[in-house]
Amino acid sequence: MTEQSINETSPEVVEQPEKKEPLGVFFWLCLSWLILVAVGAIFGNLLPIPDPNEMLSMPNEGMSAAHWLGTDALGRDIFSRIVIGSRISLTISIGSMAIGFGVGGTLGMLAAFRRGILDLVATSIAFMFLAFPSIIGVIAVLSFWHPASLGKITLVVGITSIPLVYRVVRAATLATASKEYVTAAKVMGARDRRILFRELLPNVAPTALSFLLFGLATVVVFEGILAFLGLSLPPYLAPSWGNLINESRDAITSTPRNWFLIVFPSLALCLFVLCLNFVGDRLRSYFDVTEVKL
Repeated sequence: MTEQSINETSPEVVEQPEKKEPLGVFFWLCLSWLILVAVGAIFGNLLPIPDPNEMLSMPNEGMSAAHWLGTDALGRDIFSRIVIGSRISLTISIGSMAIGFGVGGTLGMLAAFRRGILDLVATSIAFMFLAFPSIIGVIAVLSFWHPASLGKITLVVGITSIPLVYRVVRAATLATASKEYVTAAKVMGARDRRILFRELLPNVAPTALSFLLFGLATVVVFEGILAFLGLSLPPYLAPSWGNLINESRDAITSTPRNWFLIVFPSLALCLFVLCLNFVGDRLRSYFDVTEVKL
């Protein structure tokens, strides 16, 4: 039997597109919690909750109908302080990632697309900074740059995130730039701006989005560490999850029955970080962002 007759009698094999696994119920629950926290951070002052800075009741009062999560050592409502405290944590994390992706992400795409001396110099500088522990650098800078402010913390943490964001975006861009449709666009004479925004950016975005969520979770924990060390915003200026935990150390050490002072802020921070990590990991799997790209 000739090769031609085999091809004529063989059924045509048609590749079916692979169906993506649904995101799942837990994904939407986590996403709903993240949205709820964001709404509380943005519109907290408009919600029907007590003033977070007003002394409304007896100190260290337990949970009640008037104060759902109890009151702190100064008689302030813990629930309202947790709701408003998310504003500082989210502001620092979102602002830091905006700096990281604005500088590191842009430079990573350009370096991977242009290659040459720009890629060599930028990658060498990025890996040099990655070799130094960022947390030590942030603590050292904020220890000498007094007084602490929202802008200072956001700027310092954002600068330390630039090398890592650069590395991730550059790797994703290199993987995308080798695709056939990018080569075809170059052959057809498309401008660099069109290739960057129409061909590369939409395909790099899933990787960047997945890493963005991981970065937000990391910075939220980072702010908690800084507050625990006394390097974040003072509690009298604005509550944050980190300084709420820091405030409760002495109270729970002297009186163990005041456990709610540290448990509820810690639970809010942990749930938020857990949801961010799960949503980011689920999106990474959904968009098939491989470990090689990261």
